[in-house]
This record gives sequence, C-alpha cells and structure tokens, in this order.
Amino acid sequence: MASTQVLRVGIVGLEFGAEFIPIYQRHPNAEMYAICQRTESKLNEVGDQFGIDVRYTDYADMLADPNIDIIHINTPLQLHADQAVAALEAGKHVGCTIPMATSVEDCRRIVEAQQRTGLTYMMMETTLYSREFLHLQELYRSGQLGTIQFLRASHHQDMTGWPSYWDGMPPMYNATHAIGPTLGLAGYQAEHVQCLGSGEVFDRMKGQYGSPFAIESTHIAFLNSQVGAEVTRHLWAVARQYRESFDVYGSIRSFEWAQTEDGEHVLYLGETPQRVSAPDFAHRLPEEIQSFTTAGVYTSGGETEHRSFVQGGGHGGSHPHLAHRLLQAVLGEAPSYPNAVQAANITCSGILSHASALQGGERIHLPEWTLSDAKPFVVELDQSVEPPWAKETRELG
Repeated sequence: MASTQVLRVGIVGLEFGAEFIPIYQRHPNAEMYAICQRTESKLNEVGDQFGIDVRYTDYADMLADPNIDIIHINTPLQLHADQAVAALEAGKHVGCTIPMATSVEDCRRIVEAQQRTGLTYMMMETTLYSREFLHLQELYRSGQLGTIQFLRASHHQDMTGWPSYWDGMPPMYNATHAIGPTLGLAGYQAEHVQCLGSGEVFDRMKGQYGSPFAIESTHIAFLNSQVGAEVTRHLWAVARQYRESFDVYGSIRSFEWAQTEDGEHVLYLGETPQRVSAPDFAHRLPEEIQSFTTAGVYTSGGETEHRSFVQGGGHGGSHPHLAHRLLQAVLGEAPSYPNAVQAANITCSGILSHASALQGGERIHLPEWTLSDAKPFVVELDQSVEPPWAKETRELG
C-alpha cells in the first residue's frame, strides 16, 4: 500500500527549477513548501505565481529551516557539489539536477556525505526517465531486443546565449544526458574510458577551462562485460540541430534515434526497419501528476522558457517521473536512481573522458568508489538461432 506521508520540499534555483513546482503541488506525498533564489525579484515572481509563502534568498537560511525534508537543487552546475553536501549535512534528503559535479573530487565528497548521513541522494537525470528510455528498457527486459551488443549516444548542443561560465567548458563535463542511458538500460557500470578530442573552440574560450576541443567522443567499457558504448558531445562551433540521442543495437531488434526533431525513431527487426514513436508512461504515476508527462510550466503559454527545456524538447516527459521517484526513495518505496554511487559513475565517466582526450586517448579507469556490487540485467545470446531474429514473430505497435 502506498504511503500517505507528506514530505515538505524546498527548491533552490527557479529558472529550470520552476518546472517542478506544480508537480510537487499536486503530488499526494508532497507539500511544495519553500523556494530559494538569490534574485529577490525572481523569487517573488515565482512565489506569487504559484502561491508559495516560504521564500529564501540565502541558501543557508533555507537549510536551517527544520520543516524541510527534501532539497531539490536546480542551480548552475558549479554550485551542485557544495550545495548537495551542505544539504545532506543539514539533515535534508537531496535531489540534484545534472551533473552531479564538475570534478572527480567533488563527486567523491557527495558520495561520502551521503554514506555518512544515510540520507537519500538522487541525481535528477531526465534521460533515464524519458518515454524513449522507459520504452526501450521495457522492450529489453521483455526479451524483445535480444542481447545488447553495443550502445551509442550523443548530446549535440550549441551553447550560444547561455551564461558565460559555459564558455569553453569541456564537452564531457556535462555529458550525463548521453552517458546515463548507455549505463542505465541494463544497469551497467563504467569500468574505463578512452576519449578522442576533435576540432577546436573559439580562441577566446580556450583559457577558461584549458580545453581546446569542439567535440569529444568517448568509448566506455562496462564492468565485467563484453559490451561497451560510444558517446559524443559538443557545445560550441559545430553546426547541428539540438539532439539528445540514444541508440541500442540488440541481437534481435535495434533502435536508432531520429536524426532531426521532426523525424521518426527507427526500430529494426533484423534488417527490416519500422518507424516508431515511444508510448507515454504516465500510467506509472499517481493520477494527480500524470498530465505533466506532456505539459508543464514551459509549455503552458508563459513568456519565460528555460533553454534547457526548450532545446531538450520537453525532456521526454521525464519531470513527473523524476519527482515521483525522489519522493518514493525518501519514503522507502523505491531505490533512488541514480543514487550517489551510480551518479558518480555516470558523471565521472564524462569528467575522466575529457582527461583522456587531453592525454591523447589514454585509457583511464573509474575510481573504485564509483562502483558497486550490483549486477546488470543480462539477456544471453541464444546460440541455437541464426540469425537471432529468425524465430521472432512478435509485432510491436
């Protein structure tokens, strides 16, 4: 039986973070209790819009509020580590937008803080709750993809017009949208990475992070597995429409992401292609928040649209799934995913991929503290059927 307990949520960062406010307001296990934003005019604008009375301009004051159970962090990425650690140490459960942090050392700080406090930490990775990912995971676990042979993902994005701290950022520092699904589909863990850096960014940007590359493309070897993945990311000076993509090559069926926003995904049965669209998974959610898989704050006609949401095409209906899973994790009804160790494995795969690119593609192993004893969900190759799809008769709608 589902819990009737109500948890009080505080959101810090109200640009992208405002998208989650009405979800928590309608969720039966949440009270959207407090908001925090350094700019008071923005704080009051959002507070008035959604009727939230408890407002903070100082994050420390928010953490000192004993009524808050969960802090949901939606601030600039360079603030994530300090804010997550501070929240855990203040006795708050934490949901944090991606990436976990921008250094291996900061990822470790969060892992240690979570383990020390025993509180919930969840990296709010949208691609792990998008309808495409949930659909492919369902197909895989039901045997309809067969054995996974290879995965490929990409995150193509032009950062023109974003805040200046993005200028020259190494592409792989914020690659969790692409890395996450390759690891998450079957529960793999990254064991080591090897990355190629290619092209160049504008000269004015090269000094900020010491990164010259326009594109970084990494290969990820999975722990105790013959399967691996390739992930490509860019941020600057590359002509390409925005795309978060995820391809899965199975022995029976393979899935390839649409090339353009108005294109269609393709599912192959053997060598036969079929254009497909992923079904919605609102039925997995409480009825009160099911509508948010197809609409939200930034799709309701307002004047303000956060670039992340607009470029990401609504993030595949993931936002209510993320909020629901965080609440379930705190209530003990489901594990947080990705938890601190899993989030570190995903995030450090990108950070260390950039380090590999700077070293000419040197192989770099993930730290032991990013690994766990968890085993992936493996569908074995049927050695008696050649080709593997020869006996497959199920038609997918």
